[in-house]
Amino acid sequence: MTNRLQQDVPGKKAVFLDKDGTIIQNIPYNANTELICLAPGVAEGLRRLHRAGYALVVVSNQSGVARGFFNEADMTAVGHHLADLFEEAGAELTGYYYCPHLPDGAVEEFAIECQCRKPEPGLMLRAAREHGLDCTRSWMVGDILGDVEAGRRAGCRTILLDSGGEDEWLLTPQRLPHHVVTNFCDAARIITALDGH
Repeated sequence: MTNRLQQDVPGKKAVFLDKDGTIIQNIPYNANTELICLAPGVAEGLRRLHRAGYALVVVSNQSGVARGFFNEADMTAVGHHLADLFEEAGAELTGYYYCPHLPDGAVEEFAIECQCRKPEPGLMLRAAREHGLDCTRSWMVGDILGDVEAGRRAGCRTILLDSGGEDEWLLTPQRLPHHVVTNFCDAARIITALDGH
C-alpha cells in the first residue's frame, strides 16, 4: 500500500532553461566564466520562479567539447559559476546538464549521434529521473525552436524567448511554442500566472 501511494505522488515541477541566449548573453563557444553573466532581467525572473517552488535546471548543447574548443572540466567550472550566479540572484540551480556531442566533431569520443543533443529530449529526461521531476508539470524556456521541440518531446509546456537567436523559423507542430515572449521576466510571469502562483 505504501509503495502504491508513493507512486501516485506527482514529481516536482521544474523550469528547464536553455543557457546561451536565454539566461546569459550568447557568446558562441564560450567557456570563460569571466564572460558569463546573467542577461538583463533574468535575475528577477529566476527569483520569481524559485519563490514559486520550481526546480531550475539548465539544459544546454555544448558542441564546443566535440569540436575541441574546450573540455568537460571547463563545463564543470561553468556549472559551478552558474550555480553562484543563481545564488546571487536569490534562486537555486537544481542541475546543469549539457550535451558535449556532435556527429562530425573533431574529438572522436564525442563525435557521435546521441539522445541528449537538443532537439532530442534526453537532457530533460535525465534531469527528471535524477531529481524526481514531472515533465508534464514543467516548462522549457529557450531562444530557438530546437529548444521548444526538445521541451515538447519531453512533455513540457514551452516558451520561446524571441531574442534573435532563431534564424530558420522552420515550424512544425512539435516546434510550435505554447507562448512567445521577448524577455525572460515575461516568461517567468506567464509560468507563475498559468500555474496559479
